[in-house]
Order: sequence, then C-alpha cells, then structure tokens
Amino acid sequence: MLVSFVLQLVGALLPNVPLLIATSAAGLALDLYLQHRDPGLLALLGKVRFDVMVRQLLRDMVIMLGLLRLHDDGSLRDYAPVFVGVVLFYAAHLGCQAVAILVRRSRTLPFVTRNIDASGLHLTAAPPRILARQHGRRLVRFAVPATLGLLVTVGTGKAAGAMAGVGLALVLAAGGLLYLASWLRPAKRIATDEQAIEWLDRWLAEYRPTVGMYFSGGTSSAYQANMWLSTLAQLDGKPIIVLRERFMVKKIDATDIPIVCIPKVHHLMALEQSTLKVLLHPSNSGKTSQVLRMPSIKHAFINHGESDKLSSCNPYSKAYDEIWVAGPAARERYQLADIGVDDRDVVEVGRPQLAPIQPYAGAPTRPFTTVLYAPTWEGWDGNPGNTSVMLAGENIVRELLADPAVRLLYKPHPMTGSVDPRAGEANRRIKDMIREANERRQGPRPGPEAAAELERLTAELQALTTSTFRPSVDEAERMLVQTAPEPGRSAAVEAATAAWEAAYWASLPEWEHQIVTGPRPALYSCFNQADVLISDVSSVVSDYLISEKPYAVANTSGMSEEEFLANFPTVTAATILTPDASGVRALLAAVRDPRLDRLAEARAQLKVQLLGPSDPPSLVRFNQAALDLARAADERAARVAARAAASEIPGQREAAGAALPDDGAAPAAPGGGDWFSPAQGR
Repeated sequence: MLVSFVLQLVGALLPNVPLLIATSAAGLALDLYLQHRDPGLLALLGKVRFDVMVRQLLRDMVIMLGLLRLHDDGSLRDYAPVFVGVVLFYAAHLGCQAVAILVRRSRTLPFVTRNIDASGLHLTAAPPRILARQHGRRLVRFAVPATLGLLVTVGTGKAAGAMAGVGLALVLAAGGLLYLASWLRPAKRIATDEQAIEWLDRWLAEYRPTVGMYFSGGTSSAYQANMWLSTLAQLDGKPIIVLRERFMVKKIDATDIPIVCIPKVHHLMALEQSTLKVLLHPSNSGKTSQVLRMPSIKHAFINHGESDKLSSCNPYSKAYDEIWVAGPAARERYQLADIGVDDRDVVEVGRPQLAPIQPYAGAPTRPFTTVLYAPTWEGWDGNPGNTSVMLAGENIVRELLADPAVRLLYKPHPMTGSVDPRAGEANRRIKDMIREANERRQGPRPGPEAAAELERLTAELQALTTSTFRPSVDEAERMLVQTAPEPGRSAAVEAATAAWEAAYWASLPEWEHQIVTGPRPALYSCFNQADVLISDVSSVVSDYLISEKPYAVANTSGMSEEEFLANFPTVTAATILTPDASGVRALLAAVRDPRLDRLAEARAQLKVQLLGPSDPPSLVRFNQAALDLARAADERAARVAARAAASEIPGQREAAGAALPDDGAAPAAPGGGDWFSPAQGR
C-alpha cells in the first residue's frame, strides 16, 4: 500500500499518466480488498494516524495534483466544479459519520435483554451496517466512482468523466446521509435511557424474579455460566440471568430463562427494588463486588467446578452469604485453607448438572477401549503442575496411540495456550500426532445415511438454539428478534441436543481417534463414550467420578507420588501417571480386566466424599438450598421493616436502644441476618 502511494505521487509529479492511473487504481483496489480480508492490518495503520480517511483523501489529492501538472496551461478552470464536488463529497461523508454516531447512541439502551418481550421499548430494525457502523468501507466504496472518474479524466483530458464520477459519489454520500438521518425521526427512535429504565422496573415488577444467576467474565469464560443453565431452569420460583458485559448476551447458550445485561452500576441497582431474593455466582470477577452491595439479596457462590486447586477455595468466597459445594471434601478444603470461611456458611448441594453422566457398566465390551484425554489449561500462576499438556501430554498420547486397541478422544480445555504459548504449541503437536495416527488406520465407516442424519439434526438443533439475523442487526434489533420464547422450547432443545449427540457418535468410525473441540459434543457426552479418563487436577476429575469409571491423573507438579496424593485428595482413587506416561499400559490393562482394578472401592468412597450422597438427588438438595436462602432473605427483610416501623413509633426507639448491650453494639441477628438498613453496604 505504501509503495502504491509513493509510485502514485511519482506518477503525478512527472507527470506519467499510465503510472498515475495504474498506481491509483491499484491502491484503491488494495484498500477495498483489505477492508474485507485483513481489517486487522488496517487497524494498525489507523494507530499511526494513517486511517481510511487519510488514505482516500491522499489518493484523491494526488490524482488532482496530477491534473494540475497535466493542465498547467490554465485549462484547469474547467475542473473547478469537480474540485468543489470532491470537497462536498468529503463533507457529506463527515456528516454521515456524525449522524451515525448520533444514531448508534440513540439505539444503545442502558441494558440488553434476551428471552423477554421488549416491544414496549419501541424497538425498530437497525439501519444498514455500512451507513451506521462501517465508516471505512462506506468511504472507500462511495469514493470509487469519484476516484475512477478522476482517473478517466487524467487519461482523456476531458472533465466529463470526473464530473460524472464525483457527482455519483456525492449522490451516494448525500443520499446515505439523509437515509441514515431518518432513524433520528420520532417514528424510528427507540426508548430513551430514562424510559428504558422505567420499562425495566415495570418488567421486573410484573415478572417478579426470585432467584437468579449473576455472571461477569471474558469472551472465553461463558462456559462457566452455561453449565448451570439447566439447573437454574429447574429451580422453584422465577429464574433470571443477570450479565454485565454486552457481548456475553450472545455467548450464553440456548435457554428459556430471561436474560438481562446491565453494564453500569447505577442501573444495576434496579435489582434491589425488585422481588429478587437470591443470586447464584458461578465465578468471581471484579464486578461481583458491585452486586454484593445489595443487602436485600442473598448471594451464594456455586463455582463452575471444584478441584484441589487453590482457586477452589479463594478468600473472596467470604464475601458471599453462603458457599454451595458438592460434598464434604470441599467443606474440608475450605477449613484446611484457613481463609476465614465460616463452616456454617458452607452448604453441600451436590452437582445437579451431572445427572446425564451414565454410571460404570463394567469392562469395555467394544473392540476398542475408548480413552478420553481431557487436560486442563495452564492457569494464571505459571505452576507447571496445572496442566499435563506441556510436560506429559505428548508422552501420554504417544503411549495411547501405540496401542492398536485404543480409540482416543482428545478434548483440551478451551483456554489452552491463552497464557503460556508453550501449552498452545504442545496442544498443536498433540493434534498433529492424532491426525497422523488416523492416516495409518483403516476400517469400516458408517454409511452416508449416518452423515445425512447428523446434518439433518444439526440443522434442527441450529434452528432451535440460534436466531436468524440480518447482516445489519444491532443490539436493539437483536432484542426485538430474541423475544420471549415459545412455550416448551427448552424441552425441545434438550431432546434435540440428545438426538444430535447420539447421531454425532454414530456418524464416526469406532476405530478412529477424535479431536473434540467447541461446545458440542459436551464434555459429559464424552464421559459417556469413555471407558477411562486421563486428566489433571481439575474439576473434570470430580465430575467424572460420578460414573465411578477408572481414571488417571498426570503428576507434572514435581512432587513425589506420596506428596501428590497427600496434597490432592481428588486423586486418591486415580492411577497416577508420571510425565513419561510409563503407567499407561498398566492403566489400560486394569480397565480391560476388572480383576486388575484395585481402585474400584476407593472410587465409590471418593465419589461420596466429593459429590455427596445420591439420595436425596442433587437437584433436590440444590433447590432446597435456594428456597432456604430465599427464606433467609425474607426474614431479613421482615426484621428491617420491623425495626423501621419501631423507629417511627414514639417511645419504641428508646426501648430498642435500651435493649442493646452496654457497648452499644447491635446483637447478632437470628438466622445469620444483618442488622443494617438496605441503604447501607454489605
């Protein structure tokens, strides 16, 4: 691009008509191409103030410089209308840009919804994307007639070409400006911020939510919330999902639960005036403290997975009213961590979302032993024991691929390599090893009808779980399209997902190794296919234990096996693999011959320790915990109301003060209640 500008300038100064025309056209074509194929490069140019406006203006100015050099005899006066037209074109472009900013601001509400009938916000379809949000593409595309017209004039010496091209460009820019401005008319304007907040208050009053899930995180963390959707949908009461990042609305999987994304804190406070009693938190984030300010809502930390890692007993947990854990092991973990968590605030609820995992049915009867290798990611702290991918992954996979009776399912953590590039490189090498191993294998494949069935079910599931949008859709139009779902959609999605997973596995050869990435098939579906799991110290191990199938954990921590077992209770029923993966053969032998499996009883005991009893079912315990916490919120609200009423009755304020201890401190509220008003912080 830079070369084209230099050569274009040379062609204008000489002047050299062929060079000027060729380089000008090439520069314009390159800009159009990069707008589509490599916008990241153009973004870098923008950082050095060489953005699309500068480039296009420079391109046209150099062409006009060439005209000056070609017509230094005074005939340039004939081109005065052309120059005026070019100036008006750029003025119209800047005007359109200003209107685009106004339109985007007018269509940006203080919140985003999904699965809610938001017609009361007067939502309308979005303006064309090229006018409202793609100013670079708009400028280059609308400028094409002007630039080409100028080049025609350079080649012919006649002003008609330039006048026609610039005139057409001006019509496009001015027409786009007027058309975009029509979205500022009252008929197309959506609700203002004040009207939107009033609408949200009314909707909350009508829907009357009781229990919700609060989530804030990065682009790759949505899985932490998605794993709780089915559980939240089955709780008694009116569920709701509260998000903080606008992009996260699109990351949440298909669900019938109403979703409200409220980015700003002062708008978030609308929840305090609602009927919401309980918020469940699957992760910690910087924005979590903002919602914890609401004393009228009880907060429970449910985590997105439990393991022996320090992150599973974070001191931040003290900020919540309760910490819900799967079983006794997590309760003990908090006490051993000695981080100030009161044991009375820990509630054992099991892991309700593990219900789809099938129990152990004995040694594999299929020709191939299916091994699931699901390593976790490298984490933030640089601990080499976090993931086995770097130090042991290739050795583990090499040993598995060497066994002709093994079928490997490789499902790495979606964040692998996001912190340590070495983990990403190891992950790529493992995938290459698996692909090469498949090239050396042969066997029968399912017929074309299996692929056709999978394609049909994929389309069916896609139709149920995604909404179809126009290319120009914006947030407001998404809210309009993603209205309240049809009754029964959730059950239909669940059935379609189960059918899709069955068709997916049926469409694959039983001898072929698989690299499983993406949201489907889910990890639990892989659990059901596997005869044995190999993983790291992570929640994957705890979840897999519900099946009581054999599993192995890679020890890349540098500890001895005795130290490893002592520090990580979740591996006490596992086969421990060293980085050289020398224990893989013995592991496979124990899987195939239960007489060699000396850890079956240990797995059954550890399952109860990690996940709690199977009776009553986990969902029942989880639901009861939610009802109990909601009752605590009601009791606290009643106490606050009683104190407020007492303070308004003459003589009772003095009586209440006389009941305080000598030091003037308020006594502890029964049931763990709080002795402060809703206006105070936690």
